[in-house]
Amino acid sequence: MTTEPAPKQIIPFDPSLLKLGEEDAKFFKTCTRIEDGEELAKHITDVAAKAYEVFSWPCIALFEFTKFKVSRLPAYQSVIKLGQERPGAILLDTACCFGNDLRKVISDGWPMENTIAIDVEPAFWGYGHELFKSTPETFPAGFIGGDIFDPSILRPRQPFYQPPATPRPQNLRTLESLTPLQGHISAICVLWFFHLYGEEKQIELAKQLASLLSPEPGSVIFGSQRGEPIKKTGDSLWGYSPMCHSPESWKELWDRVFKKGTVRVETELEEGACTV
Repeated sequence: MTTEPAPKQIIPFDPSLLKLGEEDAKFFKTCTRIEDGEELAKHITDVAAKAYEVFSWPCIALFEFTKFKVSRLPAYQSVIKLGQERPGAILLDTACCFGNDLRKVISDGWPMENTIAIDVEPAFWGYGHELFKSTPETFPAGFIGGDIFDPSILRPRQPFYQPPATPRPQNLRTLESLTPLQGHISAICVLWFFHLYGEEKQIELAKQLASLLSPEPGSVIFGSQRGEPIKKTGDSLWGYSPMCHSPESWKELWDRVFKKGTVRVETELEEGACTV
């Protein structure tokens, strides 16, 4: 999400690291229409290898993008219900990489015309089309290539507590920045990138996201990040020293962003692997 260069290839690219789960393989087969398992694996690793040569994020080398983690989040089913029941509800996928999680959300029922994604590297979106064998015409979700900290992409402002005076943009594909969407987004997906920043930058990021959230009850920012039982800077991970919140400090962060008592923060700490 920043304009900083991607990390050097700390992890050698190894196609054998691809381990598709049954449900994830089924989703890829449906999207790509490649039924043969070996052919599908080669297709995925070929696209990932090209992307990794240019943008060497460990999550690409470890094939984390094949796991569709969004559907495993506790809030996921309520998010899908929101998209189906609230007229015109918009979903934003942040740091979207290949758009893999957004595609899962759409396949599970969120109207595609009401979705938009952002990533600092526009080429990722193109690799996503190659990976899932789609085109801008067959997969016309909105996309913005840019840095969410850049005021030309998203102008800083306070969260909305009343409906915005500006109208909801009707065609998300024509947008060149997120600013017209401030106060209009019903669901914001935030997966695995808060911890890449120090505490002050995390607060800035939270404020940027908060400015986009609709004040309508039920609107939600959801996702997962690396955490710790006690707030601290985590052990170095592939060249990063992630800033990790505890459940308590995570709640405190959002209380600094929104007026206290205006949002409910639900969080839980789970043991598991971390990728960046």
